[in-house]
Amino acid sequence: MALMTDRVVSRKRSMVKAITYRLVIVLLDFATIYLFTGKVRVAAGFMLVSNVYTTVAYVLHERIWARVRWGIGG
Repeated sequence: MALMTDRVVSRKRSMVKAITYRLVIVLLDFATIYLFTGKVRVAAGFMLVSNVYTTVAYVLHERIWARVRWGIGG
């Protein structure tokens, strides 16, 4: 597998990639909970709450890792 060290990824591409990923996760959350419960309101509620707390957790995780110096060359 080749490294892509000579290619620059645009911010627009990164944003579209992040948005499409979140959409996939939202749909999977909804579908999974709906399959287990058969209730649209429960699935929608879980989808909303789940995506709020996972987004907060991701930001906190990123901020913690921003302080970790392990594995950074230089």
